[in-house]
Amino acid sequence: MIDRQAYGSPETGGWMELIEKAPAKINLSLDALYRHDDGEHEWQMVMTSVDLADYVMISPHRSIQVSTDSGFLPEDPRNLAYKAALALQRHANIRQGARIHIEKHIPVAAGLGGGSSDAAAVLRGLNSLWQLGYSRSQLARIGLSVDSDVPYCVYSETALVTGRGDVVTPLGSLPNFWVVLAKPRVSVSTPTILNAIDYDAGLRHPDTQTVVAGIQNHDFAQMTSGMANSLEAITASRYPEMTALKQRLQKYGAEFAQMSGSGPTVFGLCQKHSRA
Repeated sequence: MIDRQAYGSPETGGWMELIEKAPAKINLSLDALYRHDDGEHEWQMVMTSVDLADYVMISPHRSIQVSTDSGFLPEDPRNLAYKAALALQRHANIRQGARIHIEKHIPVAAGLGGGSSDAAAVLRGLNSLWQLGYSRSQLARIGLSVDSDVPYCVYSETALVTGRGDVVTPLGSLPNFWVVLAKPRVSVSTPTILNAIDYDAGLRHPDTQTVVAGIQNHDFAQMTSGMANSLEAITASRYPEMTALKQRLQKYGAEFAQMSGSGPTVFGLCQKHSRA
């Protein structure tokens, strides 16, 4: 569930401020299937959200304004949160604005979906602020025009994600395990990694059905036996420090380790807290 705090309400004269949690995501499996004629990719992924999160503060304003406490992010329409606000504004055909401030905790360009999660939080928050009454599936469709990870982030629960990122099927609760995140001191451009995909050369593919079955059976070993990331070898060839960090996670107790998204963040899974 998404944590939300609201101060004030429409019934009492208007929202003063709404705070929306924007959790990081990890890819338990990521399968790149093929490239469409328009350059977009067909995906089959199993995704889940973790405790690490940004927080998005939203309050009424006459226009769209976005600010962050990070010096690495633009505060204009290049920002995915800004794009999300404009997309929702256009879809609803309204002129209301909002002041949006993002408190960053998720590293930028890390493979954790921070920008997409911020955008999804903006969609959820503005849906409440502007009293639009859109369903999650409607918000997800709007979010697809912003970024392919936004539809999943609207839901932010364990799910099978297919198509161009637009088909989100919740899977229920996971087996019990702890997640350890580790990021090398590099940042990765997702478009650069995606442009480097060579479908003819062959990619490593996860066994998505086995991952899904492991989740549904609450079977950690079954789940991890099918896990893989088709992009990991591409990122590893450019950033060997990512592979070294993954090996350290495995050396010091992770029962399974893998890159998330296009990297460079890797995550380790441990069934016992003492190993994490």
